[in-house]
Amino acid sequence: MAQGESTHQAKSNRAAKRGVNETIASAVGGAVNGANGAKTGVRATKSQVAPAASVGVTPQPRKTSRAAKSVKSAAGTVKAAATRVANRATGKSPARAAASPVFAARLESRKAELERLFMSLYDDHDAFDALVERMAEAYAARPADLKRLDKAREQDPEWYKRGDMFGMTMYTDLFAGDLRKLADKIPYLKEQKLTYLHLMPLLTMPHPNNDGGYAVEDFDTVDPKLGTNEDLANLARKLRRAGISLCIDFVMNHTASSHRWAKAAQDGDPEYQDYYFCYDDRTVPDEYDAHVPQVFPNTAPGNFTWNEQMGKWVMTQFYPFQWDLNYRNPKVLVAMLGSVMHLANLGVEVFRIDAVPYIWKELGTNCRNLPQVHTIVRMLRIVLECVCPAVVLKGEVVMAPKELAAYFGTPEAPECHMLYNVSIMVNLWSALASRDVRLLKAQIDKLDALPENCWFVNYLRCHDDIGWGLDEDVERELGIDPLKHKEFLYHFYEGAVPGSWSMGELYNYDAVTRDARSCGTTASLTGIERAIITHDRPLLETSIKRDLLMHQTMAFLRGFPMLNCGDEIGQLNGWDYKDDPDRVEDSRNLHRSKFDWEAAALRKKSGTLQNRLWRGMEGLREERHDPCFAPDAWVSTWDTFNDSVLAVVRKVDGASDGVDAGGADVAGTAGVAAGGAAARVDAVGVDAGSAGATLVGLFNFSDEPQHAHLNASDGIIAEPVDVDLEPYEARFVRL
Repeated sequence: MAQGESTHQAKSNRAAKRGVNETIASAVGGAVNGANGAKTGVRATKSQVAPAASVGVTPQPRKTSRAAKSVKSAAGTVKAAATRVANRATGKSPARAAASPVFAARLESRKAELERLFMSLYDDHDAFDALVERMAEAYAARPADLKRLDKAREQDPEWYKRGDMFGMTMYTDLFAGDLRKLADKIPYLKEQKLTYLHLMPLLTMPHPNNDGGYAVEDFDTVDPKLGTNEDLANLARKLRRAGISLCIDFVMNHTASSHRWAKAAQDGDPEYQDYYFCYDDRTVPDEYDAHVPQVFPNTAPGNFTWNEQMGKWVMTQFYPFQWDLNYRNPKVLVAMLGSVMHLANLGVEVFRIDAVPYIWKELGTNCRNLPQVHTIVRMLRIVLECVCPAVVLKGEVVMAPKELAAYFGTPEAPECHMLYNVSIMVNLWSALASRDVRLLKAQIDKLDALPENCWFVNYLRCHDDIGWGLDEDVERELGIDPLKHKEFLYHFYEGAVPGSWSMGELYNYDAVTRDARSCGTTASLTGIERAIITHDRPLLETSIKRDLLMHQTMAFLRGFPMLNCGDEIGQLNGWDYKDDPDRVEDSRNLHRSKFDWEAAALRKKSGTLQNRLWRGMEGLREERHDPCFAPDAWVSTWDTFNDSVLAVVRKVDGASDGVDAGGADVAGTAGVAAGGAAARVDAVGVDAGSAGATLVGLFNFSDEPQHAHLNASDGIIAEPVDVDLEPYEARFVRL
């Protein structure tokens, strides 16, 4: 008898066990009869996952007889009945999910596809049952207020496409210190009318080597330095009340080498070694290396690391302290999906799934963008739709532009709700340095041609570097040498090209491939830092124009804009990272510095740099209230007959023009001018009684005045338009 257990309690437990046994006997008897004499002893299904050394072998689907299926179904009934009896006897509350018609209806409409996808990878019915059980438990544990949000979002599934969506990304500790203090800063976020807040990695991580938080020790728990799970839930609740949706990172590809799974693997546990890719010698690693490119050839060369304690090679595509997960093991997938659901129940509304193209490994391939990746992302989407449909997925796909569309899936089988618009970010910086918008225009055209289910988060800077992944085929078509252009760009933004106004640094320069990436804040890369250091007033004025032009263009494109925290006040590079031995080796820390609250206070002082940029960002937010930013707006570039000027047309049918017959400026629409005030908005040929609205954004990426000509087109531009633009000017034309 357990210590402290009363005689009465012991008798109750024995009675409960008898009740369970009686229920089992009754259910099994019925199942056997219903199975027409099928064998009652159904062997438990074992995982069919090939060990890591057998990567590349695809398991064959398991054939199951109808009788066996009937017995298996009955066994499930037995298990459920036994659990219910035991729960009643011990005073535990039965899982409410099984009795929930809402969850049951969601699962019923999606279970066949989910099971088919799961079996295509694993052929493991027990593992699939474990996943469904985790889903039911997560639904039962989901707070009532989040279930109400689920219901509302099911009625408005494209809520994240609203024109007034406006986001910001930040590190919790750099902005406020911890989650509780960040909650106290919500008034600052509301002042900017944010609707979306992306917090950089905040789950338990090793210190100091954690790759900016992307080495995760525990996917279910907030890092103690930032707070607790309760702090995260409280913050999410307060943000929702303020109309702000919380986004966090979920690192799918790897764990920290100090994760409990990795520790068990290092202690010699073969079960957990199968959670990773572990090998006794270099035979299989060498086969991988023959096809898999290196992620960080300079700072973390190689794809495998020797672990002395384990006596094995382990796959580490990113850093040696980040072990790649083996998604061929269904236990890995079920556990990771369980963590996503757990975090969703804390109030997370958006997950940025990190490094998702890398998650499936196959010998003889480059282990990027494989079909199984899309199977997993599709399953994740289905799980969320069943358990917490208020939650959406934002994919981080830093790949060639041609790979992007696949991560949205199809309208019939969608995957990510939206993607980081990496390619547009890179092309914006390319256009600014080269004063040539042709590459940018070509990329916008490709993205605008994607199906309607494709949506993007547009940004200029984030926690990461600028990787110069331009479309080399288009470059060649335009007569641009891809390698020389890349070298020009990263040298330009480190300030090493004559005439450059930028102050940045290189990241991961590779002397062999001549590849490199760029680091720095928006203000420093657009010339503001150099102007301040050199006390060059004309350069400062021009640099502010450049900064605002970049934000204005980004905010006008398809998708919604996201600022990097500090851009709203022109925060400069944090060169002091070089004095920190824990940070000096990673030049991305140049743009990962503490938020300057003293500078932020100057946003309210007229004429200051901070005030001018702040007012410029206010213009961005006002601009997006225009009817032409509706989710169903038609968006396209337009020829300007000038390689330095980009034109983007937004047209929506059936909207009020907001312009009177006299050609007054558009009501409620403001852009960005050099001083941070509302940009000039011209009305051309507007009929007050016309249906619909058309807005053209014109953006001069040159330091010289430019002329733009727009040809007429039936139904869009009634008459030709000619516009003269000042250097780095953004202009709106209402048609």
